[in-house]
Amino acid sequence: MAAAFPGLGEIGQIAITCKDVKRAATYYRDVLGMRFLFDAPNLAFFQAGGVRLMLTGVEAPEFDHPASILYFRVPDIAAAHAELKRRGVEFRTEPHVVHRTDTMELWLSDFHDCERNTFALMEERKK
Repeated sequence: MAAAFPGLGEIGQIAITCKDVKRAATYYRDVLGMRFLFDAPNLAFFQAGGVRLMLTGVEAPEFDHPASILYFRVPDIAAAHAELKRRGVEFRTEPHVVHRTDTMELWLSDFHDCERNTFALMEERKK
């Protein structure tokens, strides 16, 4: 009898493809303020809460496209938006409510990194 599949666990690492890993690593560290962990040839690693981000060069044509959208949870979206804009982040949208319940509002604001990948700030604001 086969063992029961335990299911997938938490995400440990996300790869983000980049045309210029060195430029992207500088942007993620200095502009976005992410904690740099280490690098390797054509790779750079950052800590994002409990998930590690790996910036990697494009290894094959089928991987030469933007990453999935990552949503970074922030405690105050207006303050985070203002600080990142001051640092030169190119925002696609201003902070705005996308969903409301009786107890919470979900706020988002999306932006491009220096590689044209789309990311978003996310605040779950209690009413």
